[in-house]
Amino acid sequence: MMNFRIGHGYDVHVLKEGLRLVLGGVEIPHSKGFVAHSDGDVAIHALCDALLGAAALGDIGKLFPDTAAEFEGIDSKILLRRVVALLAEKGYRIGNVDCTIRAQRPKLRPYIDQMRETLAATMGIDADCVSVKATTTEWLGFEGREEGVSVSAVALIYKE
Repeated sequence: MMNFRIGHGYDVHVLKEGLRLVLGGVEIPHSKGFVAHSDGDVAIHALCDALLGAAALGDIGKLFPDTAAEFEGIDSKILLRRVVALLAEKGYRIGNVDCTIRAQRPKLRPYIDQMRETLAATMGIDADCVSVKATTTEWLGFEGREEGVSVSAVALIYKE
């Protein structure tokens, strides 16, 4: 019998003029980007937390603290690869993941497939096991005011 586990992750970062916007491992042209210790990729951060939560291994703040110089400006794909390796050490494989990005602008539809492919390659799974969706908040809340972006993620992991 397989041992299935589900985890949920959530992350948010502030947007500021003149910084890079990286989501799902893809740099997206925009006038604003994330204020963060790393590259600020909220999609990958939420995904890492979902995977770690499913395995009851803590969160990215515990593994990759924003007070550590080694993680300053780091590409979040590196963090995701480390999380996947940690899961593998514990005998877990990834079944599927699902992310929902909440951002008023820019429109993300043109980048969704590239995000799925990038995330899948980074985790070593098929792209059909990776779902990425984007929505606006109809101008409501901090996302609607373009002050930040939030992402929720769910992950299914298993041991055979």
